[in-house]
Amino acid sequence: MRALITLAIGGCNTGSLLTGISGNGGGGGGGGNTPPVLSFFVQPNTANVGQAISPPVEVLARDSLGNPDSAFTGSITVSLASNSTGASLSGATARRPVNGIATFGSMAVNKAGTYTLQASASGAATVTSSAFSITTVTEP
Repeated sequence: MRALITLAIGGCNTGSLLTGISGNGGGGGGGGNTPPVLSFFVQPNTANVGQAISPPVEVLARDSLGNPDSAFTGSITVSLASNSTGASLSGATARRPVNGIATFGSMAVNKAGTYTLQASASGAATVTSSAFSITTVTEP
C-alpha cells in the first residue's frame, strides 16, 4: 500500500506545494521506485581485532518523508570506507532490512586501526558512519 501525502500552504496569494511518499514507497521490493535514504541507526563501536563489533551495527532505510521504509527489502551492503591499514571486514556485510532496519551482527575487522563504514543500496546515496577503533588485545 502506498500513501501520497499532499500538503498545501498558502498566504498572501502565494503558495507552496509539498509532496512526499510515505510508508511503502521504497524501491527494491515494495513495488515503488523511490530509493530509500540510508542512515546509521546504531553506529559502530570500538572492538578488539577479530572480535564482533558490539552492539551490532544497524542501518536504517527511510522513505522520502524520513519514516522507516518497511517496504524496502533490497540488500544493504556495509564496507570499510576508510582503510589505511589494508584491513578486511568479515562477517555478514550484506543484509536485507526488516521493517526498514538492516542489522549486521557478526562483523569484525582483522587489523588494529581507526575506521569508518559506508552503507549502500541500489539507487540510494552511500552514507558513512562515525569513526571507530579496532584495538589489539594485550596480555597483562
